[in-house]
Amino acid sequence: MSEISKSYEPAEVENQWYQRWLEAGCFRGEADPSKEPFCITIPPPNVTGVLHMGHLLNNTIQDLYTRRARQQGKAAVWVPGTDHAGIATQSRVERKLREQGQTRHDLGREKFVEVASEWRDEHRNIILDQLKKLGASCDWDRTVHTLDPQYSRGVLTAFVELFHKGNIYRGKRMVNWCPVSLTALSNEEVIMKPQSGKLYKMRYEIAERPGEFVEISTTRPETLMGDTGVAIHPEDDRYKHLHGLHAVRPFPRAEIPFVPDEHVDREFGTGVLKVTPAHDMADFDIGNRHNLEVIDVLTPDGKINCPECPELHGKDRFVARKIAAKMLDELGLLVKEEPYENNVGFSERADVPIEPRLSDQWWLRYPKVEEAKEVVRNGTIKFYPERWSKTYLHWLENIQDWCISRQLWWGHRIPVWYKKGIDRASLTEEDLNPENIQLSADAKIHVSVDGPPDPENWEQEEDVLDTWASSWLWPFGVFGWPGYLKLDDFKLNDRVVFLEEPTNHETDIKKGDEGIVVGHAAPHVIVEAGKQGWYRVLPRELKNLSRIHHDLVAETQAHELAFWYPTSLLATGFDIIFFWVARMIMAGLEFMGDVPFKAVYFNGLIRDSQGRKMSKSLGNSPDPLELIAKFGADGLRLGLLLIAPKGQDILFSEDRIKEGRNFCNKLWNASRFRQMSEPGSQKSKVKSQEGLIESLDAGQFDVDDHAILGKLCQTLDTVHKGLETYELHAAVQALYSFFWSDFCDWYVEVSKAKLDSEKTRANCLAIQDICLRQLLLMLHPIMPFITEELWHSLGFAEEPKDESLKSKAGLDSIQNHNPGTGVELREKLAGAGVTLDDKAVAATNALRDFVTQARALKAQYNLAAKRDVTFNLEADAEQKALLEGNLDKLLKLVGAEAIQPDGALENAPAVVTPLGTLYLDLAGSVDTEAEKARLTKELEQLEKAIKGAQAKLGNESFTGKAPANVVEGVRQTLATNLEKQAETQKLLASLE
Repeated sequence: MSEISKSYEPAEVENQWYQRWLEAGCFRGEADPSKEPFCITIPPPNVTGVLHMGHLLNNTIQDLYTRRARQQGKAAVWVPGTDHAGIATQSRVERKLREQGQTRHDLGREKFVEVASEWRDEHRNIILDQLKKLGASCDWDRTVHTLDPQYSRGVLTAFVELFHKGNIYRGKRMVNWCPVSLTALSNEEVIMKPQSGKLYKMRYEIAERPGEFVEISTTRPETLMGDTGVAIHPEDDRYKHLHGLHAVRPFPRAEIPFVPDEHVDREFGTGVLKVTPAHDMADFDIGNRHNLEVIDVLTPDGKINCPECPELHGKDRFVARKIAAKMLDELGLLVKEEPYENNVGFSERADVPIEPRLSDQWWLRYPKVEEAKEVVRNGTIKFYPERWSKTYLHWLENIQDWCISRQLWWGHRIPVWYKKGIDRASLTEEDLNPENIQLSADAKIHVSVDGPPDPENWEQEEDVLDTWASSWLWPFGVFGWPGYLKLDDFKLNDRVVFLEEPTNHETDIKKGDEGIVVGHAAPHVIVEAGKQGWYRVLPRELKNLSRIHHDLVAETQAHELAFWYPTSLLATGFDIIFFWVARMIMAGLEFMGDVPFKAVYFNGLIRDSQGRKMSKSLGNSPDPLELIAKFGADGLRLGLLLIAPKGQDILFSEDRIKEGRNFCNKLWNASRFRQMSEPGSQKSKVKSQEGLIESLDAGQFDVDDHAILGKLCQTLDTVHKGLETYELHAAVQALYSFFWSDFCDWYVEVSKAKLDSEKTRANCLAIQDICLRQLLLMLHPIMPFITEELWHSLGFAEEPKDESLKSKAGLDSIQNHNPGTGVELREKLAGAGVTLDDKAVAATNALRDFVTQARALKAQYNLAAKRDVTFNLEADAEQKALLEGNLDKLLKLVGAEAIQPDGALENAPAVVTPLGTLYLDLAGSVDTEAEKARLTKELEQLEKAIKGAQAKLGNESFTGKAPANVVEGVRQTLATNLEKQAETQKLLASLE
């Protein structure tokens, strides 16, 4: 045991302990089949990222549950890693190249990827190193990056398998296009933002009726060169005469047909819609229905591509908008411009308006959609808060195919090869059909993980996969999926079912019925019929294989995968339910045959005190590392959890976080007081829970001893239940209240008299130790640093008995001990002869309330510092008994000379307490003459205010003309002053 210093210095404690934990291997996750597994995989932060407030909260929650699992004796692992962040990283690297006067095309793909990798390696661990400052107890040896070779192989394997199953296809469709990143985006990567723009009302002439016009409203006149039709609702009587006619597009001039289409909103604008199939998704659908020409008038970077209109050609789209409006005006075709509020889609990464664009892309038909709905409906996966399941299910009900290709160089290059010399634009569905590719020697494309055997005759797809198309494999990809076993290594008595090829055909090899293994042939290995090779084994079946052939399986990646999957918990933000959570569930069901996790906890979004989302541009986002330096990691972690109700947005302010730091200081000081209270001969003893309980003397217990241990048991149960049901806020509040109010404000105070007595000191200290020991254990997952330090300083650490613990630097970490439940503690106490009085908690609560109200009554009359005041109590027999049994203690805590159970004291100020009505004897407690003078002056002021209010309310001019709320305010003030007048008169009478 070390002596607890006078003040708590977080930085010193945190730096020392984190290093010791790492040296002792405290965070290593070992696949121990004798233990229950607990696994969390960190939501991989972007390799470009740095720690922000959301990371603080989210990773505190993950660390809390991982540390708690270790305390419960589980085989626990928290797997860290980073995401390659395709668009974000490439944008950063290209920006750096531009500063050097270069582009990626100057370097070429291979060299660019090399430069990007160097940039990645320089930045990849910044955020992970910052998380260590927070106390994150990840198994850092397991750190995974989504472009690591093994993980990448899994990503490509998933693509190949889904392609061969028909889930992935290539097609020319309308996509969301980012003009800055120059890539397609999925719908989930588009953020809708309200924008203040203009609605342009213009006229198109009717070709067959010169001089007659229709009016059209649009927000985008710059794209009218791509108009190939004008749509009207077929039932709109205003325009039925236009069916079969044509409108005149003003520039470049052309006649385009009027087309009747039910998509048109008759109530919007004029009810006439210009149709630009290449630049609007709804227009594209209308164009398809009416066989309209598709004319693309925008370049990939958002400039006008229309040589026939030199005034616009090459101009930025927003510059062109103004020019096009001016051109319409000069032609007499612009009716008016008016302000218009609408929602515009922005690229999530580049933060610029996206463009709908017709493009050849790779698409994924989501697998296991119905199964993904069912596992949430039936509770196989539980959402906390549960309300987010409705959002999840709504998205799955309306799911659309996923555009998984990105026009980038940084990422997983799509494992598709094209035969050299072919025209890719002319590829047919038959050319792209997986069955035809496998069977035909003249295949025009090749799809595999390792590529064609004759690479000189092929060209690989330029595009890479969407970043989310790698991270959706995260819960099993981090464990080396696909994990293969070579079944020839096993002298099997098993029946092995495997897929010979990535098809739906199965072949049985029967060698007995002792066990069953279900596997898939490695998709990059073509297995000859009837020949055993390398196979991927599903985790649920690998467990059976491991049971029979443990020695052979234990050293394989497949064993790790089988042990840790499915993971236990996903903690994430609700804003990526679609991006990530739903996709991981579908991927787990598809590739692993099981859900990826059992519970999902959605933490709230941290906002500033005004409710605004934190951002650098607003300047309202604090630097998390500065907060850690200021409040300590433990103080910050606790402070965040204290203000974070489940799943709700959190209003952040440093004042609210101070509670966490203050709690740390209080815990430190209370522990120091406990250490200083101990006789020197006791300081070297190890204080195990069993030893402390055995040392208790039930005969010395009073109501406070029963109460504090009873409340400790209640708190243990509340915390256990709160963490089990993900009611973190309730658990943290219970801990805060027990330590601050029950233990410090009451028990430590009432213990001081016991500590002065040789007879009662040892028992009182043992009770304090039990409380502090259990409190540190409960607090450890929340506040790991200070609890570990105090665990050792207070003598709770034991000499390691297990050789494995001795090898970990001889460290008996607090993480090796389970706080247990209140029920378990009660049983242990009862076994030692201590049966807790359940009524004691209520009785102590009554005594505490009594003290609080008595102190408040004294303070009301400026008597807080006086200790010679006298009280009278009007109480029943039971209340009097409780008073008399604790009188000495109450007098000391209240600061009074006497509390007399003599009944009511006429005209004296009083308060109703749990022990009866308490009267303050002012006559015997204050300078009577001075108090009478003060009250007389106060009464005069009240009478003056009362007369003024009564005069106002008696004046019809005031009551009839003043606002109703003003009149009502005067009435309420009068009523309050009349009550004060009566009370003051009563107090004056008591002093006569």
